[in-house]
Amino acid sequence: MTPDEILASLDAEQQQVARTIHGPVCVLAGAGTGKTRAITHRIAYGVRVNAYAPQSVLAVTFTSRAAGEMRDRLRRLGVSGVTARTFHSAALRQLRHFWPDAVGGRLPTVVSHKAPYVARAAKSVGLSLDRLAVRDLASEIEWAKVSLVAPEDYPDVAPARGRPPAAGFAPPVVSDVMRAYEEAKAEDVALDFEDILLLTADLLNRNREVAGAVRGRYRHFVVDEYQDVSPLQHFLLDSWLGGRDAICVVGDPSQTIYSFAGASPSYLLGFRAAFPHAELIRLVRDYRSTPQVVGLANGLGGDESVRLVAQRPSGPEVSFRAYGDDDSEANGIADRVASLLSSGVSAGEIAILYRTNGQSEAFEEALAGRGIGYVVRGGERFFDRDEVRRAMLLLRAAAVAEVDDVGVAVREACAEVGWAEEAPAGRGAVRERWDSLQAIVGLADEWEGSLRGFVDDLADRAEAQHAPVVDGVTLTTMHAAKGLEWDAVFIAGLSDGLLPIALATTEEAIREESRLLYVGITRARIHLTLSYARARREGARGVRKPTRFLARRWPDSHRLPPTPPKAAAADLTARDLRLFEELKAWRLAHAQADAKPAFTVLVDTSLAEIAERRPRTLGELATVRGIGQTKLDRYGREILELVESDGLRGR
Repeated sequence: MTPDEILASLDAEQQQVARTIHGPVCVLAGAGTGKTRAITHRIAYGVRVNAYAPQSVLAVTFTSRAAGEMRDRLRRLGVSGVTARTFHSAALRQLRHFWPDAVGGRLPTVVSHKAPYVARAAKSVGLSLDRLAVRDLASEIEWAKVSLVAPEDYPDVAPARGRPPAAGFAPPVVSDVMRAYEEAKAEDVALDFEDILLLTADLLNRNREVAGAVRGRYRHFVVDEYQDVSPLQHFLLDSWLGGRDAICVVGDPSQTIYSFAGASPSYLLGFRAAFPHAELIRLVRDYRSTPQVVGLANGLGGDESVRLVAQRPSGPEVSFRAYGDDDSEANGIADRVASLLSSGVSAGEIAILYRTNGQSEAFEEALAGRGIGYVVRGGERFFDRDEVRRAMLLLRAAAVAEVDDVGVAVREACAEVGWAEEAPAGRGAVRERWDSLQAIVGLADEWEGSLRGFVDDLADRAEAQHAPVVDGVTLTTMHAAKGLEWDAVFIAGLSDGLLPIALATTEEAIREESRLLYVGITRARIHLTLSYARARREGARGVRKPTRFLARRWPDSHRLPPTPPKAAAADLTARDLRLFEELKAWRLAHAQADAKPAFTVLVDTSLAEIAERRPRTLGELATVRGIGQTKLDRYGREILELVESDGLRGR
């Protein structure tokens, strides 16, 4: 691809980013404005005009998925050899390479969880902690380390920065646990993730040979999501740069949502103070969302320097909904999801977002009750799934020989571990396994190289945890949704106390909650629905109010929409209620035998409908909402026997 061809697909501001290949550059890029496109084209353009070699570029970002997307885009632009990794991945590679010669011996074990060492540390200083307290202290230790706050400084720094008491302990006590935590790791010769960054930076600053090798290799730096850089990451970045200024940073102040974890937008906002001669470029043309979505996002009062300008055609109005209780909200959203699916929107292009992970269960139950597939982000990692590991082993073996058709080879390997051309009916473990394997088949259909190259690409994806998309409605928090987008987005639970969350008590914390809502809103391309429930449970007093961030935009927020029609137990006759209770007892027995939540067998609305309609055949039972083919095959005969026996008793 020629330099002119690289620039041809960019707008004027994106071209400015791509052409500015020397010196410090700061790109303020709003949501949906094509920042990844701009910076990858900048790298490709710089390589094509011989401004730098691809091997001399280090591009760092915050998620493995984002790093993988950078590599994919660069490959499509005909550029290979660029290092695109997360901060931790890049640092760990360097540390492993230089440690034997610079320090001696093997690199210590890197532990993935702090909890065991925190528990040990707490016990050594006389504290007895439950699991939640251990988790809270682990999070606080992580914050202190990424913020470059030493244990001895913590008692003064933490209160000055407004940190709430970690697990209820006074700062001096937390300081003691921090010291004991470091001692416990040292005894086991172990490192945590923050140590990787600290030790890499220390090697660069103390060892001239290491610094010379790294700085000689990497001469041009790109940093994505710069508003989320922590003091520790910035310290490492400065160590990589070594006083040079060949750096391009990209970020959006309106998407600063990780301050609680140590991220600081000050580096983005103060970039021109650090580099007075830096070029500042703004990307404000939003190619992702409709004017209706963009207008709502701009109305939240985010950073004015990146006020978005919609480029898409007009779409449907943003929908504001109020429900009586949480279950009604979940069922109402599930019904609207079903309507979107019927209209042709694919499940993979629909997401339900919420503030905390604990809100997901109601939506899982509501979707499962309608036979709608879903994926909960934050669950088991894709490449850790048994069927994926087995498929990759088979593909690695198959790649030894020459293969004419990659797609056929991948299908044959996946078929050995449970894949078939037709998806299994219903939901459950079988369908989840098929979805995982189908994602690999989908990657193979898009692959243009050899089977060996495909296997290597899967290995790179596994190392970077850059998983392919698995079809299904996405359930996730707004924090985890950052960097993603869907055609249709539902944001649920938008009441004061959930958003802003009750723990946000300072002005800055509340502003960050507003930015979090901005991130959620800007995930939507076309359809956006915002909702809240006035009460937690059915029949409870409705005291909740819509989030203060949108209170003025909520049309007549005290008027509730009609409750979606459903067969509720409260509406059953005494005779039907008896069968409903028998069905619940039968469900509980199955759930206990399988060690699963009861709703995964059948939800209450399905049981109530069965009790009311009393199906006599499998065909009639199949028409009950929530009864798919899998449940019909597994439970159908038992349910019909229960219905029949109850009918005989009632004669």
